[in-house]
Amino acid sequence: MAIVSSLGLGMPASAQDDFAGREQLRASSAEFRKDVIQVTDGVFVAVGYSASNVTLIQGRDGSIIVDTSANPVDARAIIEAFGVRMVRPVRAIIYTHNHPDHSGGAKAFAGSDNPTIYSHQALVDAKPEFGRGPRGGGDAFGTKLPGELFINAGTQLEYGRVTPHTREGFLPPTRTFSGEEETIEVSGVRMQLIHTPGESPENIAVWIPEKGVLLPGDDFYKSYPNLSPLRGLSLRPPEKWIASLERMMTLDASYLVQGHMRPVLGKDEVREALTVYRNGIKTVLDQTLEGIKQGKTPDELVQEVRLSPELAKSPYLQEYYGSVAWTVRGIYADYVGWFDGNPTNIFPLPPAERAAKMLEMAGGADSMLARARKALEAGEFQWATELTDYVLAVDPKNVAAKRLKAAALTELGERQVNATARNYYLTSAQFLMAN
Repeated sequence: MAIVSSLGLGMPASAQDDFAGREQLRASSAEFRKDVIQVTDGVFVAVGYSASNVTLIQGRDGSIIVDTSANPVDARAIIEAFGVRMVRPVRAIIYTHNHPDHSGGAKAFAGSDNPTIYSHQALVDAKPEFGRGPRGGGDAFGTKLPGELFINAGTQLEYGRVTPHTREGFLPPTRTFSGEEETIEVSGVRMQLIHTPGESPENIAVWIPEKGVLLPGDDFYKSYPNLSPLRGLSLRPPEKWIASLERMMTLDASYLVQGHMRPVLGKDEVREALTVYRNGIKTVLDQTLEGIKQGKTPDELVQEVRLSPELAKSPYLQEYYGSVAWTVRGIYADYVGWFDGNPTNIFPLPPAERAAKMLEMAGGADSMLARARKALEAGEFQWATELTDYVLAVDPKNVAAKRLKAAALTELGERQVNATARNYYLTSAQFLMAN
């Protein structure tokens, strides 16, 4: 039996189910089905209407909104979905953090109500995320992928594919705090705003003790956390993320209403979810640091650092968005820098020079591409991409090399459980074929 890539190249299928990861990722999209869920009395969350969730807390004489979706279009759809459950005026808007998918719809919720807008001061002080430029044609969120190739964006059904993430609907905070926590009361609802840095430095958790409701922002979602994002950001400090989770664990919440995916309901379930999440980060950090002390390289560590079988089975640690391997590399670089300890890599040859020497050894570009095609047909997709890279380093416009690499990237992408890896592979393949 043969499978055929979207680029028309046939190759043998593995005896194993090569596409189990893709199908698992596809099944995870059920987390994003549109729904307004009643968490408990007076607390509702809109899931699936935007890239992030919006939580409605009913007050004595108005409403409180936690996070505001990605843009005004999505926000208006959520307001309609809340219906009579959302009573005007909106007394307060709370930003758990500054990511645009959480803060882009505030104007629609505020309307003419003039609500107090709360955040941590770090949100106001934060600089824009840097990120890597698109030179390679990749896109971790799959915003340019054709519909038949796109599944989801890991923690959300889409990221700006249908309605863009904009600052058009953002409203700046009008009340901030700078310490570890602040207690506020809005429309008869007492809440603690707790500074919980994790996925973002300014992240806050919103704790409503009388209702047992905890909103952790993006410090928890139903995927292994994205500590070292593929799109090109600095490491999100695992020690701080662990400490924030441990702080939230002490609250003994009955309901966990995260910023993405469906809420976790029940005290035992919440405790298990937060504990597993903490352990999933901590074991990778501990193993990586121990390996660094032993002089192991990043390439060695990603082959060795693993979640325990029990953690690996947890529904909260599937690698839909973050990756254990990327976390290992991020921790290594953050702790000991770019150098892997091999003196060969102190001043390595420039890529084009190395590639030229490899092509000479292989008998020229045509011979190297023949090897790449053979690897592709044998299902050795990673090796195929590496072989084509030697040709492209010397001749970036080589059509045959671009076509072979695109085919290999497509096959790699179709086998991923990680949405950001899938999207990056497939978008890069599309870019190669178009340029």
